[in-house]
Amino acid sequence: MMPFGGMAARLQRDRLRAEGVGQHNNAIKYLNQDYEALKQECIESGTLFRDPQFPAGPSALGFKELGPHSSKTRGVEWKRPSELVDDPQFIVGGATRTDICQGALGDCWLLAAIGSLTLNEELLHRVVPHGQSFQEDYAGIFHFQIWQFGEWVDVVVDDQLPTKDGELLFVHSAECTEFWSALLEKAYAKLNGCYEALSGGSTTEGFEDFTGGVAEMYDLKRPPRNMGHIIRKALERGSLLGCSIDITSAFDMEAVTFKKLVKGHAYSVTAFRDVNYRGQQEQLIRIRNPWGQVEWTGAWSDGSSEWNNIDPGDREELQLKMEDGEFWMSFRDFMREFSRLEICNLTPDALTKDELSRWHTQVFEGTWRRGSTAGGCRNHPATFWINPQFKIKLLEEDDDPGDDEVACSFLVALMQKHRRRERRVGGDMHTIGFAVYEVPEEAQGSQNVHLKKDFFLRNQSRARSETFINLREVSNQIRLPPGEYIVVPSTFEPHKEADFVLRVFTEKQSDTAELDEEISADLADEEEITEDDIEDGFKNMFQQLAGEDMEISVFELRTILNRVIARHKDLKTDGFSLDSCRNMVNLMDKDGSARLGLVEFQILWNKIRSWLTIFRQHDLDKSGTMSSYEMRMALESAGFKLNNKLHQVVVARYADADMGVDFDNFVCCLVKLEAMFRFFHSMDPEGTGTAVMNLSEWLLLTMCG
Repeated sequence: MMPFGGMAARLQRDRLRAEGVGQHNNAIKYLNQDYEALKQECIESGTLFRDPQFPAGPSALGFKELGPHSSKTRGVEWKRPSELVDDPQFIVGGATRTDICQGALGDCWLLAAIGSLTLNEELLHRVVPHGQSFQEDYAGIFHFQIWQFGEWVDVVVDDQLPTKDGELLFVHSAECTEFWSALLEKAYAKLNGCYEALSGGSTTEGFEDFTGGVAEMYDLKRPPRNMGHIIRKALERGSLLGCSIDITSAFDMEAVTFKKLVKGHAYSVTAFRDVNYRGQQEQLIRIRNPWGQVEWTGAWSDGSSEWNNIDPGDREELQLKMEDGEFWMSFRDFMREFSRLEICNLTPDALTKDELSRWHTQVFEGTWRRGSTAGGCRNHPATFWINPQFKIKLLEEDDDPGDDEVACSFLVALMQKHRRRERRVGGDMHTIGFAVYEVPEEAQGSQNVHLKKDFFLRNQSRARSETFINLREVSNQIRLPPGEYIVVPSTFEPHKEADFVLRVFTEKQSDTAELDEEISADLADEEEITEDDIEDGFKNMFQQLAGEDMEISVFELRTILNRVIARHKDLKTDGFSLDSCRNMVNLMDKDGSARLGLVEFQILWNKIRSWLTIFRQHDLDKSGTMSSYEMRMALESAGFKLNNKLHQVVVARYADADMGVDFDNFVCCLVKLEAMFRFFHSMDPEGTGTAVMNLSEWLLLTMCG
């Protein structure tokens, strides 16, 4: 079971989030390090900051290719910028793409994202806070703000950087006195455990971590039919758009096509316009090469003849706003020449310009836990239903659907958390995806229904992620008629554990919530029986064990239960423990003697018999144990509805290593649940859903439980 410390930490985190901690203007202090306080301490003591949470040394570099004894790390020395150049600068003349040159680490995906960031000064300074320098109040400490899984975190680093032969080992600036990009890379390495954890990735991952946005990828060789409409809407929303030409071999990398487009290189899309060309509508798209200079030489390029055949006013307006490295081309040529388009949709908090239309956004945290909420994909019908479920209520169709169909656009993005950190211990990305179902009529308008196995056996999905893939995030834009839908995120195989963030972006206002059971217990009134109602055979058995005082202790209860259970050959059990018998005595003991009389024991035995019937009903394969997801249904049959978090706790506490639950653990769980519900109801006689207790009552409850 989750220790109280872990549970308390989770509750505290939920409270802080509700108060706005983790938003950009109130970032979480990573590892509780406070930049201002640490800097002040260093200034007052006259020392330069050394980061105890990410010490300069072999473990910060890596574990395999960059491990302590690898050839790549031989001769590495950690040096501060002042030991490398005479007059180090944080940023020289504004941050530009040339500040980011790759070193001996395969993180070009990250550098391409940082490069895109330099095109938008407002976004850049969310990540790289103003006012940092090597001159004023320098103390060897810097900080950066990075978005991680739904929250902004403020990451502190010292400025000791890995060098070889007097030069920076990893990211460096073409301007050798400038260090902001090398320090940002170090902050990102710290978040992920080490530099090596950054090797290999998708630019969209970096896009998202520097903006808090959500990325989509499109294969332009298999585009949706309304690709032009998608690009136009993304530009209206202020999204970042990147495009590239796939490379087919190592020789292609940064090879230039005969019309001067560079393969394997990240371009950005900056505008989309319709013009009247020779009496026809022509769609034009504006592209920017962050290198400058190298530009497209085909139709609609600078100085090409097509410009002579459009309205002079249009021509002047379109060419006036061009920057060096920017060019127009026809949308048809764009679709033919480029292979891939990446769109990073910014969340409302990143957009300050009022004229931009905005997505409505919802963020959910979830977990897949073996045996309780990790059901795998739809190929596993026995367990698929136990995955977390999220409801979306699409209220209004789009203003401008781009075709005749009445539909609502929304984007679902499923991101697995902290998987880069797992690389050090042999872990990596899981294969993930999601499916979208229409909510059945009987469950519409309700949040308190977790749909069960039968629903998914009878109903087809209305949409799903294009693939299950081992990327950090899978996202798809979906269009469905107004209505209620559920999203079921899952790993491909069942029993794979991870935390995830599910984000839903809708074009119009929508209603979104996790579909989860409302916690409740259907507790029967306590049985009213007397000794006269009890059979003689039962009395005799009880008397033999209880002796003259006609009461049984915890130890005697254990003996009698294990003797009776041993007769049921179809049940697997390793017997009742003293702890579980104590819980039963606590539940049944009305006079506080810590012993059970005949009537109390008869009532307990009646409960156990009814639970035995439920156990046998839900042990579908007659194995003598229940799987943890059969247990979920069995608890419901016994009158207990629990939410996902509680099911995770129940499985962690009562299931064995193979996710099986034997009869004694099933009984113990029910005893504990009944005791806890009855205690709560006694503290909340008005049924308000809130109980107030003092410290003494709290300790009595938890120490007895």
